[in-house]
Amino acid sequence: MRCQSVAPAGVWQQKIAWLPLCAPKRASGRSGCYYQLLQIGIIVSQLFIQAGMDLKQLEYFVRVAELGSFTRAAVALDIAQPALSRQVRLLEVELHQTLLTRNGRGAVPTEAGKLLLAHGRGILHQVDRAREELGRVRGSLAGRVAVGLPSSLARVLTVPLTRAFRQQMPDATISISEGLSVAMQESLVNGRLDIAVLYNAQPSAEVEIAPLLEEELLLVQPRPPGLEEDPAPGPISLREVSGLSLVIPSRPNAIRMHIESAMAHIGCRPHIALEIDGVSAILDLVADGAGCAVLSRNAVDNSVRPSAFRVRAIHDPVLRTQVSLATSSLRPATLTQQTTLALLHETVKLVMRPPC
Repeated sequence: MRCQSVAPAGVWQQKIAWLPLCAPKRASGRSGCYYQLLQIGIIVSQLFIQAGMDLKQLEYFVRVAELGSFTRAAVALDIAQPALSRQVRLLEVELHQTLLTRNGRGAVPTEAGKLLLAHGRGILHQVDRAREELGRVRGSLAGRVAVGLPSSLARVLTVPLTRAFRQQMPDATISISEGLSVAMQESLVNGRLDIAVLYNAQPSAEVEIAPLLEEELLLVQPRPPGLEEDPAPGPISLREVSGLSLVIPSRPNAIRMHIESAMAHIGCRPHIALEIDGVSAILDLVADGAGCAVLSRNAVDNSVRPSAFRVRAIHDPVLRTQVSLATSSLRPATLTQQTTLALLHETVKLVMRPPC
C-alpha cells in the first residue's frame, strides 16, 4: 500500500523547505560549504528528535533510496525485507509524505524523498562524526570503514592494511570485500563502500579518483617441468598474444576490457579458452596447462606457487593499467575514513612493485 501525501505540511516540512542545499561534491572539499552542510545536518537532526523520529528509520530510507530496491537494501542492512518496508512506511506516516515510488523494478525517491535523501546523508554523517569525536575523547578513532579491493590486489594488500589499521585505530572496524572495479565504483556511489582501489577507473562526478601507480601487464605461461632456472623468455607482441589460448576474466573486468580494447585497436581480438573470475583460479588453470593469462607481475609474485610460471613482456603496444584510489564525492569522509585512505595509500606504495 502506498502512503498518500497529506497537507498542510508540519513544522519539520516547513523548516526543511527553505534550508539551502549544498552540492555534495563541494561539501566533500571546501570548508565553507562543508560547515554549511554540517549546520543543516544539526538542524534537521534536532527536527527529527522533536518529531519523535528514529534515526534508524532514516538510515533505512537512505539505503533503500541509494540502492533503488528494498530487496538489495535488506541484504546490505542485514534485516528482513518486511521489517525494512514497515520502518520506511512508518517514516512516511510520521512525515506525512510519500518518500518512495514503489514499482515492479524497485523503489525510486519522490521529490520529497530526494530532499530527505540529501539531508539524511548529512544527518547520518553527523552521527558518524559524533561517534568519532567520542572516540577521540577516549584517545582513539572509532567507526566502521568499508574498503573494496580487486581480487588481484586483495591477496597482496589485505594483511598489511589490516595490520596497520588495527595498530593505528584499535577502536575502529574495517570491512574488506573483493569485487570488479565497475561494481565497486557503483558501490561507492550507493554507499556500500567508503573507499576502493580500482583498475582503470572511469571518470564520474559522483566519485573522486586519485591515481596511484601504473602496472604493466605481462603474458603468464606455465613453466616447463625441470626448468627451474631457465633464462627469461623474450618479449612477445600483442598480436602474437591474440593467437594464444587465454584464460581470462569475464566482462566487465577492467583488465579484460583493456586487453580487448588494445587488441581491437590493432585489428585483432583475443582467443579465449576459458572465462574465469578470480586470479587464483586463473593461475591454477595456467599451471595446469589450460592456457595462458595476461596479469600483472604482482599477481604472479604473490601467488601460492610463483615458481610454476614464467612471464613475458608484451610489446607493440605495451599494456599498462592505472591503479587508483577512489572515494564517493556524495558524502564527506569521516576522520576514520580519511585515516584509512592514508593507510591504504601508504600500503599500496609499500607493497606493490613499481613498473619496470
